[in-house]
Amino acid sequence: MLTNVATALFGLADMWVIGRLGDAAAQGAVELGAKFMMGLLIVFAFLRTATVALTAQAAGEGDHEEQSKILTRSVAVAVAIGAGLLLVRPWAVSAGLALLEAKGEIAQNARIYIDIRYWAGTAWLLSCALSGWLIGQRRVRVILVIEVAANILHVALDLLFVLWAGWGIAGVATATACSELFKLALLIAAIAREPAASRALAAARWRSTWDGQALRKLFSLNRDLFLRTLLLTAAMALLARSGAQQGPVVLAANGILFQIFMLSSLIVDGFESAAQVLCGEAKGRRDRGRFVIVVRTAFAWAFLTGLVIGTIYFFAGSVLAAGFSTNPDVISTTATYIGWTVLLAILGVFVSVFDGIFVGAGWTRAMVLTMAFAMAVYAGALHLAAPLGNHGVWLAFSLLFVVRALGQLYLLPGLARRDFN
Repeated sequence: MLTNVATALFGLADMWVIGRLGDAAAQGAVELGAKFMMGLLIVFAFLRTATVALTAQAAGEGDHEEQSKILTRSVAVAVAIGAGLLLVRPWAVSAGLALLEAKGEIAQNARIYIDIRYWAGTAWLLSCALSGWLIGQRRVRVILVIEVAANILHVALDLLFVLWAGWGIAGVATATACSELFKLALLIAAIAREPAASRALAAARWRSTWDGQALRKLFSLNRDLFLRTLLLTAAMALLARSGAQQGPVVLAANGILFQIFMLSSLIVDGFESAAQVLCGEAKGRRDRGRFVIVVRTAFAWAFLTGLVIGTIYFFAGSVLAAGFSTNPDVISTTATYIGWTVLLAILGVFVSVFDGIFVGAGWTRAMVLTMAFAMAVYAGALHLAAPLGNHGVWLAFSLLFVVRALGQLYLLPGLARRDFN
């Protein structure tokens, strides 16, 4: 949980620092630039998720050699994707900004942000692979230390580049890129201390590492996770696009609300990571009893945590949101819609835990199907709720989570009977 809180601070620090300038257009540009980078990279977050699940399953089976091979395959995939993203950079940036309907000054400033951060994309991908492998090995404390160290540097660089040096949007992007590179360096240092690291280097020369069946398993899992994340990214892009259509003030306000939502989501996401590892181990051992205990415990603690966060947001959400801008219009607009973060803090619990269970158990195809159906409902709700303005946007976004959770709840019993009986 603490690891994910540290991750959330990256976005929160950026929004807070740029908010000190009191410029709604600049804050909106950072929001769109960050959404573009999230959309570009988060679809490949399967590198972390799949690596966690496969490593945990190999650990549950006691297969140390396979754990080394998984690390090798994941790093290779990360490098290949990073190279591909660099090749399509000229087209990807223009297409992304057009899709988000960025115009005028906001588009120019968003491009400044993206042009700097884009070069650290490969570092982000490699960090996903390495951190996923360490989590699958239950080295969560190591990840926590690395995330905290990277965040301390990130905040310091934000303050240095933006408020002291006056670099503005370029300063925010530079601070984030430097922090990602620093994080990768720390992960490499941590991996180098693991016994499996030396075997992973050797595994790159083993034919069995690149065995067709093993690769098909990796890419099958990655394919489903990629599609799930692609749909989720499209949902977030629609959220940002809807804000951009309503002007820079609403765009900036929605960016702040989204970061507050992400904070709650990433806190609860700690239970998703735990569910991935523990359900993966239970699946590897074919232990139905342990699987049931993990599911019940994860839901109980995650719901309690979400309820606490929602209560905090209910009483102090407006005060928290006001700290991210000095523009009175942005502050007022954020306060109008802060109630949606209370609801989403609770709804996010169920989706996070269900995703952890489904990924850990290898039921990714079913997860994709529920996401696709929920996305269709979300798109329709956005259209139908348009007369409600920005409230309609957040209502549709909330329905996305409700439909996903109900779909996974419906499928879970049948999948458990199939695989554990």
